[in-house]
Amino acid sequence: MKYNFREGALLLVDKPLEWTSFDVVNKIRYALKKSLGIKKIKVGHAGTLDPLATGLLIICTGKFTKKIDSYQGLYKVYDGTMRLGGSTPSYDAETEVDLKFPTDTITEDAIYGNVAQFVGEIEQVPPMFSAIKVDGQPLYKRARKGEKVRVKSRIVTIHDYQITNIEMPELDFLIKCSKGTYIRSLAHDFGRQLNNGAYLTKLRRTHIGEHSLEDAWNLEELIQHITEEYGPVEA
Repeated sequence: MKYNFREGALLLVDKPLEWTSFDVVNKIRYALKKSLGIKKIKVGHAGTLDPLATGLLIICTGKFTKKIDSYQGLYKVYDGTMRLGGSTPSYDAETEVDLKFPTDTITEDAIYGNVAQFVGEIEQVPPMFSAIKVDGQPLYKRARKGEKVRVKSRIVTIHDYQITNIEMPELDFLIKCSKGTYIRSLAHDFGRQLNNGAYLTKLRRTHIGEHSLEDAWNLEELIQHITEEYGPVEA
């Protein structure tokens, strides 16, 4: 496939584990500048994925970066795993479990029955460990300093929420949701509604609107494609 990166291109990329979304953007931007022999090119992503999440990123170059807002507004589909019986400050496995709960009284009926409370328009508080800025500083930086900040809730829409497998204390799920939804917060709130705790242990984004992870580039293969088709990338 041949792209016109300077004029504008849309790339579907499978974000690797432990990479930030900006790491992916920077890697692609560096490869393009070196391969095309230019000093500057616009590259951006449409929708952040946490470092511990993998899956679909939409990357735009050139004039296509003007379309980023429209791509960000599309629905998202995720599959993942949450663990009952504990909670963490980050709502995922980035931080250590700070509270533990017994899970022996939680039934499958209670788990499946809990799902209905999270379908439709819901009020959600983003995690403290997030990139949302308060007074010009990302929340995660303040959280790592031990600061307590009141985070405003937001209304998001959960179009579909399914528990796809139960192997206590872990639950696999599939979620289709609107822009701005924090799956980590959903996991945390899911545990609270069971009078328990829960945190995210695995997350993969499979769709952004009609764009599918099945059509995405492996990042290293994309960099190789840029190198071979558009020129060498210097070390």
